Amino acid sequence: MSQQTGTSRRTVLTAAAAATTAGAVGLQTGPAVARDGAGPTSQEPPRELRAILREIDHRRIEATVRRLAAFGTRHTLSSQDDPVRGIGAARDWILAELRRHARPSGGRMTVELQSYVQEPGPRIPTPTRITNVVATLRGSASPDRLYVVSGHYDSRASDVMDFTSDAPGADDDASGVALVMELARVMATRRVAATLVFAAVAGEEQGLFGAAHMAERFKQRKADVQGMFTNDIVGSSTADDGTRDPRTIRLFAEGVPSSETPEEAAVRRSVGGENDSPARQLARFVKDVAANDATGMRVRVVYRRDRYLRGGDHIPFLERAYPAARFTEPAEDFAHQHQDVRVVDGKQYGDLPEFCDFPFVARVARVNAAALWSLAQAPGTPRGAKILTAALTNETELVWERGTDAGLTGYEVVWRETTDTDWTHVIDVGDATRHTVDLSKDNVFFGVRAVGRSGLRSPVAFPAPQR
Repeated sequence: MSQQTGTSRRTVLTAAAAATTAGAVGLQTGPAVARDGAGPTSQEPPRELRAILREIDHRRIEATVRRLAAFGTRHTLSSQDDPVRGIGAARDWILAELRRHARPSGGRMTVELQSYVQEPGPRIPTPTRITNVVATLRGSASPDRLYVVSGHYDSRASDVMDFTSDAPGADDDASGVALVMELARVMATRRVAATLVFAAVAGEEQGLFGAAHMAERFKQRKADVQGMFTNDIVGSSTADDGTRDPRTIRLFAEGVPSSETPEEAAVRRSVGGENDSPARQLARFVKDVAANDATGMRVRVVYRRDRYLRGGDHIPFLERAYPAARFTEPAEDFAHQHQDVRVVDGKQYGDLPEFCDFPFVARVARVNAAALWSLAQAPGTPRGAKILTAALTNETELVWERGTDAGLTGYEVVWRETTDTDWTHVIDVGDATRHTVDLSKDNVFFGVRAVGRSGLRSPVAFPAPQR
């Protein structure tokens, strides 16, 4: 057991008290950094990651968005066998493009169709085939650990049941699909330690059907999905009032887990943790690795599962206890989503490519790439993190399981004031599975993250109490 020394026990943490721990191994002191600055848990992009980010091409993204919009409509209920118009034509084109991107991978990237028949429901009047197009880049060291990124390729007009009118869906969500396809192209030639899954899903507008099918397939095979991102409406940096914010992307991350059981809720109410769900830890990780000069972007984490009373393809993953979050542009222009293509009093409506900002989409793609590559190359999130509570004490003793990832070299304990949103202090505890901190668990929040030989860190695991 590693024990901090040279400090007195305390039950009330103040800034002055925190400063007295400067002699503790690896403990970062001083005020918490500004939200957009480099904090103590931030990770500098390595050279290989910077090379990956430079390869992302906004011109390719634009070509993909324009091609998808040219299918006329991609409504879930539109034709599945017309070779030029409808969701079937879009599906076949995406499949062919992803297979072309996979060729340089030497067999490490495979592409498949995930298909099933959705029975009738509120937005599905007749049995309808839903098909996802999925490219999987198998990890070389920890292939059973998975990270998923998706966009949805279906589209809609003003009437959600109108499957004949033009619904180009450039921003919602050809932008997200183009981003995913560009990531698959760039990553196909790289060797990653963990497995990356690039998915274009269908049925989102009718009820998140494609994503739910994919998430359920993962659950049925007990897949170790440690992170999932959906990119939905990431095509524009311009708001409905014409203002632009081309350097910010929103990341929606839930607090109370959608999958929480009554027993877990009782523990959470007792110890706190409403701001420490796996989704929130994933969002903090994204800020640590992707809000920097290499991406040119600010990641604005929004403490909600999704936009107000709305939803997206990350929700089926959250409901199955997988960490997941949603990327969406900084401020939406509702004249260019879920709208029939038309002109009213000189104003153009409709989700058309000319209202997209393709360099902005490329920067959002870089944020995703930085997060996915860093997750895949770092060790997995620690398992079994606990705070021992059998004895009443003003120290905090943490334990966790040692991971099996190749290149794992040790662990760090992180902590912050309960009123802070991001981790502010880091303690290097070495290759251990137990550590005692001379701070009271009553006053601060703790976490544990793994460290790899490359220097990359995992997302933080929030410990549960153990008697």
